[in-house]
Amino acid sequence: MSEDPLETVQTLLESVIEDTDDQEVHYKLRSALQILEASKVEVSTLREAIADHPELEDRLSDLGYL
Repeated sequence: MSEDPLETVQTLLESVIEDTDDQEVHYKLRSALQILEASKVEVSTLREAIADHPELEDRLSDLGYL
């Protein structure tokens, strides 16, 4: 599995979709995958901001976000 926790969760959700035939469960899992994708975009944006502003990493770390 990937070292990135979000990628690991995505892989797990996708494998569960493959393992079940319940359409209601598929809907819920696909919804979870969409939320996960939105979270990945937010994390990517945060990483870019940190790369552009190193002092931001220190501030976010001090606040407990990193």
